[in-house]
Amino acid sequence: MTPARTRIPPAQLPWGRIAAWALLAVAAVATVFPFYWMVRTALTPAADLYSDGVGLLPENPTMINFLRVLGLTSLQESREAGGSGAKVDFLRYLLNSFVYCGLVTVVQTLCCAMAGYAFARLRFPGRDLVFGALVAALMVPPIFTLLPNFVLVKNLGWLNTFAGMVAPTVLMTPFAVFFLRQFFLSIPREIEEAATLDGVGGWGMFWRVVLPMSRGPLLTIGLTTAVWAWKDYLWPLLTGRDEETRVLTVALGIFLQQSPNTQPDWTGLMAGSTLTVLPVLVLLIFLGRRLVESLNFTGIK
Repeated sequence: MTPARTRIPPAQLPWGRIAAWALLAVAAVATVFPFYWMVRTALTPAADLYSDGVGLLPENPTMINFLRVLGLTSLQESREAGGSGAKVDFLRYLLNSFVYCGLVTVVQTLCCAMAGYAFARLRFPGRDLVFGALVAALMVPPIFTLLPNFVLVKNLGWLNTFAGMVAPTVLMTPFAVFFLRQFFLSIPREIEEAATLDGVGGWGMFWRVVLPMSRGPLLTIGLTTAVWAWKDYLWPLLTGRDEETRVLTVALGIFLQQSPNTQPDWTGLMAGSTLTVLPVLVLLIFLGRRLVESLNFTGIK
């Protein structure tokens, strides 16, 4: 009598994983496609903008739009290429954007780290009440504080200065304080107690022990703050319209206003937008992988 053979069920396709990858692919395409179309429009001659608007690649790619935005063409060449003759002092506004973005990112990240550590470890009267009020500020839309901040900066005489541009956000933001406080609470107290036995004081504990262990969260907050400050438009428009403090986002808006209303210079605007995005894109390319890897740090060795 032969033993019965066990039937092996056929391999089933992982439909759930396939659906997840398909959804991620659609989300990736939807995210990248606007940037791709911006670059495509920047490489399209202004005369072919409406006639060559179907293909994925421009029929007659050109770099003239980048050259005339940067002011590397004459007025006649710019108008022959379909522009209005307007140009952007790109290097000057790029430097202003770096100054504005750098001040906000560095000072805000440092101040939020100190505030988050204070809420996580220090004990003082009204600590929980102050932290509750700070978290409640997350529910206040930024547009509600725009007018009071503008009036305050104007009364201080800080309009068209970097001090006025960075004043409302340079110290701290509620989300960054909350995010860093939650991480500091996850650091084992035994590490700080061991440092105390070695004679490390309060400031030394923060600078020499806590901050080196917080590279991942600090990098996360720094990157998100830098991207937000780089693309900020409304507040720099209100407080930094002069050329000495004008940033790239405001400069592109003024560049578009200089073109005729009946025929906006879309190709030039897309060329300027592409150049504006490049610094942030390079930053994410070089620091994105390190950011993901550093977030896996648990604080325990």
